Amino acid sequence: MHAEVNEFLEQQMKGLTELAENLRRSRVAAARRAAAQSAARIRSLNDRVRQLARSGVRVTSVSHGAVQRLIELQSDIVTSALTDAAAQIQRMAYTESVRDLARVQAEVLQATRQRIVADITRAVTILKGAAADVGRSAAGRRPAAAAAPRKRKTAARKTSVGARRKAKTRRTR
Repeated sequence: MHAEVNEFLEQQMKGLTELAENLRRSRVAAARRAAAQSAARIRSLNDRVRQLARSGVRVTSVSHGAVQRLIELQSDIVTSALTDAAAQIQRMAYTESVRDLARVQAEVLQATRQRIVADITRAVTILKGAAADVGRSAAGRRPAAAAAPRKRKTAARKTSVGARRKAKTRRTR
């Protein structure tokens, strides 16, 4: 009976040893699978991070371009306002009556109103273009090539030459 107990114990010991070995192998295999899956997830995150970084660079580029166009617009606004102010003062110097002065002032107000509307329209166009480009950047597409800033058309003033001629002819009389 002692031999049978030893034989039973040896079988149990052998079975437990095999079970422990299988358990160790399955743990290693599970750990390897988990590591491989983690590596795949990290690689997929790496691609997403690259896309996000590229998108950030594109958004930065778009915002810099928009700010540049807005600064150029501001410069144009200031330049045209100063130029118009100088021309208006010069025109007022040639007026002979209060009536002429009032007419010149009315023309000035109308030209100023038109200039302000054109400037606001241009600013809104710049901002809309930047917003569309940022939307395209966020969607992963390249923003449209920045259009060259449009030259601002100034309305031809018919009265400025005519007013000068009238003022000169009145002075000579």
